[in-house]
Amino acid sequence: MKKDIRICASDRDGRGFLQVNVVSAVNNFPISGASVRISYAGEPERTLEQVTTDNSGQTEQIALPAPPLEYSLTPGNAQPYAEYNLEVTAPGFKSLRISGTEILPDATAIQPAVLEPLDDNQPEENPVVIPDHTLYGSYPPKIAEQEVKPAGETGEIVLSRVVVPQTIVVHDGAPTDRSARNYYVPYRDYIKNVASSEIYATWPQTTITANILAIMSFTLNRVYTEWYRNQGHDFTITSSTAFDHKWIYGRNIYESISLTVDEIFDNYLSRPDVKQPILTQYCDGRRVSCPGWMTQWGSAALGEQGYSPIEILRYFYGSDIYINTAEQIAGIPSSWPGENLSAGSYGPKVEQLQEQLNAIAGVYTAIPQITADGVYGPATAEAVRQFQSVFGLPQTGVTDFTTWYKVSHIYVGITRIAELR
Repeated sequence: MKKDIRICASDRDGRGFLQVNVVSAVNNFPISGASVRISYAGEPERTLEQVTTDNSGQTEQIALPAPPLEYSLTPGNAQPYAEYNLEVTAPGFKSLRISGTEILPDATAIQPAVLEPLDDNQPEENPVVIPDHTLYGSYPPKIAEQEVKPAGETGEIVLSRVVVPQTIVVHDGAPTDRSARNYYVPYRDYIKNVASSEIYATWPQTTITANILAIMSFTLNRVYTEWYRNQGHDFTITSSTAFDHKWIYGRNIYESISLTVDEIFDNYLSRPDVKQPILTQYCDGRRVSCPGWMTQWGSAALGEQGYSPIEILRYFYGSDIYINTAEQIAGIPSSWPGENLSAGSYGPKVEQLQEQLNAIAGVYTAIPQITADGVYGPATAEAVRQFQSVFGLPQTGVTDFTTWYKVSHIYVGITRIAELR
């Protein structure tokens, strides 16, 4: 049940930022000119801000009051984030209410808003209700499992190599809850959602990276072993903290977490002579203890002490754990060329990039159309720079690993190549 918590004005000593991204449920295209009304969760009738989306379906970044930073840096009873309600409206679409968008101090929250078209034959869309963050609310602790799954325990392991999937099928409940809905979620979007639900974006960057690696390795173990499908289920993973990780439909993510996932999404954790990704389990370390697993608050403390991501992971999981790279990324037109593309680059990979950018520019008009001639000139660099601006990447004009796969991800979503596979 969602708590109705009213944060007093005296508790709003920090300031966070919010950007709302509005798209159509029909084709995932951005909706320009959508209106977003923002209010405190405890005062839904009082409008704090009202903003409008641009041609990319995005609002400006809005500064909003948030609790003091120290609330999210050390365990305590104070709520470390402020909660806001949003009402999103656009001509030709049903209005959408979002309750509980979480604003942390010194962090940028990105709130997705998916609008359904108006249809007299359909009931009004249910509001999005974002429950408490797992480090603040009360959730069942993880039921311990072996970190490496024997083939005999799950049936035949059908994958011959570690593959980053295009889509994760999330069962929004316990495995035995047949009434729970299944959601088809792009892999990176799933990881960003889980990380935003289970750690704080205010933590040290090394801590954020270590936790994301653990989340990805756990998820890829479920994919590799087909853990639930081998038990007769039709999903990849659940949203129950007792069995897997907390995934929350419609919740906001955080810019710093999103950037980190885009940079390392093909990584996972391994042990010597073990082919499958390690099922890296963890707990908060405050309300629940878990010897041999990572604790989230413990990882935050180590990050503050200057530990690197791999040092944090080895502190908890042992010195023989290491970071590995998936052999394949599913659902992309072509893999990264292995080196940055920038001014002076040329060839088929540049031409492919240009063609994909042009397809994206047909929907996101802030990105200029360019000539697909295979030459990385100033026009291509500017198109890349504008793409990076729209999708929250560092605006370098250089196509690095992160930008290449972000272009591929958006291109596939727009052209629906995945449906033809």
